[in-house]
Amino acid sequence: MALPPSMLQTICFLYAALLLLSSSSADPIRQQYVVYMGSSSSSANGGEFAPESAYLQMLSSVTESDDGGEMGLVRRYQHAFRGFSAMLTEDQASALSGQEGVISVFPDPILKLHTTRSWDFLESMSGLSNLMSSSNSSSSSSSTSGHHISGVPSPRRDVIIGVIDTGIWPESPSFNDEGIGEIPSRWKGICMEGSDFRKSNCNRKLIGARYYGTERTYNDNKTHSSKPKGSPRDTVGHGTHTASIAAGSPVANASYYGLARGTAKGGAPSARIAVYKACSEDGCSGSTLLKAIDDAIADGVDFISISIGMSSTFQADFLEDPIAIGAFHAQEKGVTVVCSAGNEGPQLNTVVNSAPWIFTAAASNIDRDFQSTLVLGDGRTFKGSTINFSNLRRSRTYPLVFGAGAASNFTPISESSNCYPGSLDRNKVAGKIVVCVASDFSISRRIRKMVVEDARGRGMILVNPEDTGVPFDSGTFPFIEVGGRYGTSILKYMNKTKNPKGTILAAVDVPGYRPAPSVAYFSSRGPGPLTENILKPDVMAPGVSILAAFPPKNVTGTVPAGEKPSWYALKSGTSMACPHVTGAAAFVKSVHPKWSPSMIKSALMTTEPVMNNSRQSASPHEAGAGEINPIKALNPGLVFHTTTLDYLRFLCYYGLSNKDIKSLSPRTNFTCPSNSTNNDRLMSNLNYPSISIAVLSRRRIGRAATATQTITRTATNVGHVNSTYIAMVHAPSGLRVEVLPRKLVFTERVGRLTFRVVFNGTKAPRGYNYGSLTWRDGRRHLVRLVFAVNVE
Repeated sequence: MALPPSMLQTICFLYAALLLLSSSSADPIRQQYVVYMGSSSSSANGGEFAPESAYLQMLSSVTESDDGGEMGLVRRYQHAFRGFSAMLTEDQASALSGQEGVISVFPDPILKLHTTRSWDFLESMSGLSNLMSSSNSSSSSSSTSGHHISGVPSPRRDVIIGVIDTGIWPESPSFNDEGIGEIPSRWKGICMEGSDFRKSNCNRKLIGARYYGTERTYNDNKTHSSKPKGSPRDTVGHGTHTASIAAGSPVANASYYGLARGTAKGGAPSARIAVYKACSEDGCSGSTLLKAIDDAIADGVDFISISIGMSSTFQADFLEDPIAIGAFHAQEKGVTVVCSAGNEGPQLNTVVNSAPWIFTAAASNIDRDFQSTLVLGDGRTFKGSTINFSNLRRSRTYPLVFGAGAASNFTPISESSNCYPGSLDRNKVAGKIVVCVASDFSISRRIRKMVVEDARGRGMILVNPEDTGVPFDSGTFPFIEVGGRYGTSILKYMNKTKNPKGTILAAVDVPGYRPAPSVAYFSSRGPGPLTENILKPDVMAPGVSILAAFPPKNVTGTVPAGEKPSWYALKSGTSMACPHVTGAAAFVKSVHPKWSPSMIKSALMTTEPVMNNSRQSASPHEAGAGEINPIKALNPGLVFHTTTLDYLRFLCYYGLSNKDIKSLSPRTNFTCPSNSTNNDRLMSNLNYPSISIAVLSRRRIGRAATATQTITRTATNVGHVNSTYIAMVHAPSGLRVEVLPRKLVFTERVGRLTFRVVFNGTKAPRGYNYGSLTWRDGRRHLVRLVFAVNVE
């Protein structure tokens, strides 16, 4: 029997589709890979600079003759380290990884952005406000390095901060160069032009701007290099915000539509800024980040601030992480790299950017909140954390409806109560204030708000059993977030009242908030997934509701009626904590220009941290060494200097081969210590300004305890020449900690001394035990090493 024409046509179509799929599957898939070849000055790699022809020759050795190796080369790294990125198949990448001089080959990852009165808060809590010659604002970001402070040395160095992010909005008042001197002669960077960015947008404050567009096009499975498109201008806002936190110029009367009003200024307002636009709203290419780091080092920056990171779930090894690779070579050149810890808290083992040569910042709140008021029909009021510009008034109330009672057809109650997309019936929601619960954390507050708004709701009450303490910015839409206790009271009122009503008022500033500083709910926690023998994060800094510069965007629903788009915005994230640490470190560098990156890190980690105003404390896996105290860090007494040689030994202990380590650094005579490969215990002996032990056994063999581990540290005296320090230990019950010797005597001839810390966990409780070792000199110096010891 003959087949109907329509069926015959369908069969032919399916057969053609199968042929197409089988033929396309025969063509290997290409993607971008990074080929990392170590230090640019390593003789193991053949000299300081590698010509492009050398990379093309490598590519041609693994590509087809008609592919054209030149077509596959996308980026080249040549300043601080060597390598390139190229479009390769998996087999080609594997073949390249076996070639001489290649340390690692890995797929180009996409990293994500980790998205203020903050400096005033640090000043007041550290006692700095009493020393300031003039500062009495309630600013979002105030600084120390832009003022003369009694008893504190004046800045001696013009510091340059490189910010790798989404670009910059150069017209912001935070980047004006009034009162700033000439650009340092050592600066070698450029100000790239684009369609909406001119060289004149750079000035004595914003001294450099680069951008990295897509530098490849596809044609018959071939790749062609092209000039980058775009400009350094920031259309996202993230880069503008972070740059102004680190080094923004003072701007009086700044606010976010009246909230957080005060003088906005960065941590180092006299510092110069160079921006490297390597990211978009969708994230950042790892190969582009590497190029930006390489350029920043060559341009002459002192600091690189990176509020970006990989997902903790897919965290790469040190030699396949573009930030870890770039940061290693940066510190080798004397450049401090500060990174955000990530926003995947409060879960443990989520901290990223955890290489020991990176300065890793966790986020904290400050002593200010933003709260809205919910007024119920019976007159009761409830306050909740939020940032909104509601135009509702007390005089008029609106019907309240629970999400579960406004479900669309065939929608489970579990979804409508959480205000899932598509879960609400517009006819049941229009003109009402909707109560949603946050029992499913896979749905963000922004999505829930958009769901209610799209259903023509008049406002939204979010009941969140987890008190995050992080206000959500809902723009002009009436929104309030309350905790479980308040939420229960609101739902009881709705159940007992025939026509429940309420209204949501606009948010206001709430000063004197307690407890603060406290670790932010979202801030990623340690221990580090790659190794628990290095304590991460390193420090904590403000990262909740930080006011800083932002592109003035006129987006519907964000600008209050009668207002112009704001030049400032309130944002939260470890992205905001990172530039706080960068600014503080730049302040220290301006006073101590000869200090190395590890000395600056040590000074900020070991000096007495800013105390919580409610005397609460967080564990080192949440807050690291604690909240930064920039003024104390100017005179730390002792520092723990970690050298490149120390980091190379650490990599030996981590398991890298001698061959790879020799390519990492120009120290061609370096050899790993004997029996050092994959030695976790030796990793803890890195001369780091904190102590972490991944495993300390409680087992005994007869009467002899085996539950001991000895850690060594070497302290360098940067305080009074003739100083004597006495050790004091604060340890949890059961964990025995002995310091040998207990006294360190520094003289004119003795500036560095080594001591041992012996941990005994025989009687300690299982799990992580936290404590600290403090060296006191009887004058003004308290040198504090926090420790985390995991007893099993």
